[in-house]
Amino acid sequence: MKIAIYPGTFDPVTNGHLDILERALKLFDKVIITVARNTTKNPFFTEEERIMLLRQVTERYKNVEVDSFRGLLVDYVRQKKAIAVVRGLRAMTDFEYELQMALMNRKLDEKMETIFLMPTEKYTYLSSNVVREIARLGGDVSKFVPPVVLKAFRQKNR
Repeated sequence: MKIAIYPGTFDPVTNGHLDILERALKLFDKVIITVARNTTKNPFFTEEERIMLLRQVTERYKNVEVDSFRGLLVDYVRQKKAIAVVRGLRAMTDFEYELQMALMNRKLDEKMETIFLMPTEKYTYLSSNVVREIARLGGDVSKFVPPVVLKAFRQKNR
């Protein structure tokens, strides 16, 4: 079974994330979406909320698992017996950061492969940071996130 890991903070999960997931599902037998615990970020949603939201928006896919991890991604990939890491690329700024991470991961484990997938054009501008900021300021994010995430934003902003 060809397993891929799709790591991220997913704060929040956006339609762009789901677009990348659907592309990855065409290439792999199973995709594990994993919430990375990033101590440098100040998340809007808790880790538990992000996991719950990811489970809700991916329940229609039979070959998707939702998880979280601490520590090095290369260790998590080995533990899950995955053959690749999936990352989305929207712009050149993403590419520089993602290339650096992919090369560092390969240095830590020469077997580690990173697959870069580009979202459909309508999501190339979309980022969780922008969606969070719009939501914090009371703007409409309904075009950017699944309905369950929109509902979660509205409940948190009360």
